[in-house]
Amino acid sequence: MSQSLESFAELLDATRVSALHLEMRDFYGVEGEVSDLAVWKESGVFNADPDSEYWQPWAVMVRKAVSRGVGMRRARVFSDPPSDYIRFEHATTVVNVAAGEQVRWLPRREASDIPLPGNDFWLFDDRLVQFNIFAGDGRWMYTDFSEDLSVIQFCVSAFESVWSRAKDHADFVI
Repeated sequence: MSQSLESFAELLDATRVSALHLEMRDFYGVEGEVSDLAVWKESGVFNADPDSEYWQPWAVMVRKAVSRGVGMRRARVFSDPPSDYIRFEHATTVVNVAAGEQVRWLPRREASDIPLPGNDFWLFDDRLVQFNIFAGDGRWMYTDFSEDLSVIQFCVSAFESVWSRAKDHADFVI
């Protein structure tokens, strides 16, 4: 299934309590980030303005959800030492936080005893899980959805286990 910002916004608009996102890859081949990542690697400069043309669609969507009481939490499991992409993602997370997301980081070695799903996911109100399927080179391929209670419970458990061990973005330095 194809995912667009608009279709994701519809899922988030239907969310009333929580949107949880677990990320476990060390590299994401997001087309829109290629040039930003290259500039950052060369100069350390990146766009940190949530109201910029690039970030505004995401920031507006997050602010809207958070303002109606949706808790948006993102947990990132990463290899240590971190890849250049993870270091870039860490730097740009100031935008996620400014928009209203809570973000935490957990080195992969500290997650070895946590049962984790095979794919990143979003979990909406403990009722719907959206798995994000990526190719080996980091390109996003498609999404799978599940409303199966056992799958949802597994994802809730995985997320909360990571969340409880992870460090808040404000306290975590790469």
